[in-house]
Order: sequence, then C-alpha cells, then structure tokens
Amino acid sequence: MPKVLSAADIESFRDRLCDIAEVKFATLGIDGVTLRDLASAMGVSPMTPYRYFKDKDAILAAVRARAFSRFAAAMESAETSAGKKKGGPFTGVAYIDWALKNPAAYRLMFDTQQPTAEDYPDLVMSMARSRETMTSYWRRMKADGRFKGDVDLAGHMMWSAMHGAVMLELAGLLHKPLDARKLAARAMLALARDLGVIAD
Repeated sequence: MPKVLSAADIESFRDRLCDIAEVKFATLGIDGVTLRDLASAMGVSPMTPYRYFKDKDAILAAVRARAFSRFAAAMESAETSAGKKKGGPFTGVAYIDWALKNPAAYRLMFDTQQPTAEDYPDLVMSMARSRETMTSYWRRMKADGRFKGDVDLAGHMMWSAMHGAVMLELAGLLHKPLDARKLAARAMLALARDLGVIAD
C-alpha cells in the first residue's frame, strides 16, 4: 500500500525532482529527457513521479515557474536597493549575475517553447511577475520626472539588451576583454540616452 504523503513530503519530492529536471532539460533538451530518466536519477521507480506530476509537461512548467520566481525575486531585491538612492540606476548587474549563476534555469526560462504554458497558473503568474520587474525601473523614473516615454516599451528594450548580453556569453561568443556585464552596462547607458532619461 502506498505511503500516505504529508504536504511536506510532497513539496520536498517535487523540489528535488525539479532540481534534477532543471539541469537535465537544459543540457539534454526537453525531448531528450523522459520521466523514466528523471526517476532513475532520483533513485525511485519509473512510476513514482506520476504521484507528484501529471506528466513531463507539468514538470517543465513547474521548473520554469520556479526559475521565473527566483529571477523575479532577485530583480525585485535589486530594484528595492536602487530605489533607496535618489534615481538609483539600473545597471543590469543583478540581472547578469543571476543569469550567469543560474544558466540552466535561465536557458529554460527563455529558450523553451511551451505551448501549454497558459494551462499552468503558477507559471503564468511567475512570468508576469518577471515581466513586471523589467518595467518597474522605468515606472520609478517616470514618477520622479526623469523619464517621459513609454514604460512598457522601455522595459522590453532593456530586457532584450540584458538577454542578448547573457545569451552571447552563455554561448561562448564574447571574448575578453568584452563580457556580458560590460556589454550590458554600455547598452543601458546608450538606452538611457536614447530614451531621454534625465541624469542627476
């Protein structure tokens, strides 16, 4: 008879499974990983994961939701710190640091096409939370009277600049002395000038 699982047991197993799945999905691709592979890596029977997730797509959604939530928390913390300074700048350092320290999670956040994403409320919410962190800086600049443009457009431009710098470094396409941090910092300065941010 199967063991009756407590909420803590379920959460612990789901976390362990997602930790393993994050790395495997990022390195082998979604199609290169089966539930049997994940079960084997955890040392459990092939059917055990089904007690916790409906299927592989549900695991992928959970992995991506966790990644977006961790990313958003890091960006929110950076924004809070910057907000304590009058007009504190968004330099991209926190973004680049998080992405390079969590390459498997980052790749899954942005490199994965998951047509069923809308079927998973936690994933939808974490994606929206991450998107919000890309516009909060510009909203603060606008409230301070230092920016008069389109907040949503500026946020997406900033996001694309950060993402491009990260992906170039993760792909090994940047060579010293150029790296993602330097590239992102220059991109942010150029973006701020182009969008008419008023300097202190």
